[in-house]
Amino acid sequence: MTGAPRTAGAAPLHGIGVGGGTASGPVARMAPPPALPAPRTVADAELPAEVAAARAALAAVADDLARRAAAADGEAADVLTALGMMAADPALADSAEAQVREGQDAPHALAEAFAGFAATLRAAGGYFAERVADLEDLRDRAVAHALGLPMPGLPDPGHPYVLVAADLAPADTALLDPARVRALVTEEGGPTSHTAILAKILGLPAVVACPGAASLTDGTPVLVDGGAGTVLADPSAERVAAAAAEEERRRRAAARVGGPGRTADGHPVRLMVNLGAPHELSAAAAADSEGVGLFRTEFLYLDRTTAPDAEEQSAAYRQVFEAFAGRRVVVRTLDAGADKPLPFATAADEPNPALGVRGLRTAVRDPGLLDTQLAAVAEAAHGTTADVWVMAPMVSVPAEALAFAEQAREHGLRTVGAMVEVPAAALRAGRLAEVCDFLSIGTNDLAQYAFAADRMLGSLAGLLDPWQPALLELVRQTAEAGAAQGRPVGVCGEAAADPLLALVLVGLGVTSLSAAPGCLADVRASLASRTLEECRELARLALAALDAASARTRVAEASAGTA
Repeated sequence: MTGAPRTAGAAPLHGIGVGGGTASGPVARMAPPPALPAPRTVADAELPAEVAAARAALAAVADDLARRAAAADGEAADVLTALGMMAADPALADSAEAQVREGQDAPHALAEAFAGFAATLRAAGGYFAERVADLEDLRDRAVAHALGLPMPGLPDPGHPYVLVAADLAPADTALLDPARVRALVTEEGGPTSHTAILAKILGLPAVVACPGAASLTDGTPVLVDGGAGTVLADPSAERVAAAAAEEERRRRAAARVGGPGRTADGHPVRLMVNLGAPHELSAAAAADSEGVGLFRTEFLYLDRTTAPDAEEQSAAYRQVFEAFAGRRVVVRTLDAGADKPLPFATAADEPNPALGVRGLRTAVRDPGLLDTQLAAVAEAAHGTTADVWVMAPMVSVPAEALAFAEQAREHGLRTVGAMVEVPAAALRAGRLAEVCDFLSIGTNDLAQYAFAADRMLGSLAGLLDPWQPALLELVRQTAEAGAAQGRPVGVCGEAAADPLLALVLVGLGVTSLSAAPGCLADVRASLASRTLEECRELARLALAALDAASARTRVAEASAGTA
């Protein structure tokens, strides 16, 4: 993509910072999607060849993804395998053939076939709508093959670079090499997008929802600040040197502090990891943490037509409990629905899945699902030294929390909590704390519901910024309500991974933070540099701000002034 050249001294571009630290380097842009030429009418005699070309393009994409999956491992392999299966779907090839037989050439037939599938997924909403980006990536690859062009993918300029794109497809993010890619910048996306989550896992500075990035051209030197959410084009040598020195200071500070989290004056803040798939277990268990603050169990239920039985679940849970022997593991029960539909647990005809039967609400539709899971967790915990806690997702009213707590305790699970992900739960957090042993705030969903802003809609990403004062006010209310009942209150959303925002959360009364393993060192060092009273003052500044940007700026300036 080309744009108006930027001149030295220009103001930085602003987006949402989702990966800590800074990095500099030349821009390398993702190749744009292949442009479709003018359509041509296919004569009857050409139909067999054109059908074969369309089917061959889909097969080539599927084969390419399969090869890449075989060369990858862990989540990258899973993502690429799933995409390859989508490309190999016979229904997609049949749809493309039907378009050819109506007179379209192969590239346009492929585009129309993918457009039809994408429209269906958009109409379904939730998880299905999120897969539209996958289809668009597959479409671009198939059309490129049909046109005889190279398939889109990551650039390879022959040197380390800052990757700039409109957005990143899963097939690309799955293969990012942090030794080559110094930072990520996307025009679209949001604080909970897969790009944001990947940046945290890889430890890359990243800025998303940065529309001004469209003006950045290949080779332009940039300085990316993942903490401030800024991208500076053509930075001076002095600015780059200063940022590099600050980055080195940050890394050394993170390396100096270890063990349990605490503020400079000794106030304890439990630091834990998030865990959501078996391949993450080794790195999560090796991290310097006090346990697992969010153990997502959906991996056992996805991509199958029937629920796993108690024996299969118990075996999977036991692996985690044994890996975290002597440490806390907070298990979130099945959060099906919305972005994680399951054929045996969720209805296919919900007009708005994000507001439908999801999380704990599925237990009303199918009580056996929850009962089996609680029994499996209890069985897996028996005989291990892990301190197993269990919590319910998407709790809305105190009666739901009470019913869940009673059911869990009937299975012998002693420490039971509720997630605060909807404003109603935050507003009644005191009553939730009366019937639960702890509360855990999921800032990703809480922001979505507080601002009526779809987490996957890039144009609303600013509303989902965890620095939004209204969101912080809900966190404050929840933390204070928990403290009044003597209950711990944690944060397990993406907000917990921000070292600067961590100071604010602790100042609001949060007692534990759970994030990707690679984020904990910076969060620990940040907490160790400030007293509890200083954190409280920073929290007051953030709450008094007009918006997310000013909240972040005020806290950053105040924090720098007391460093």
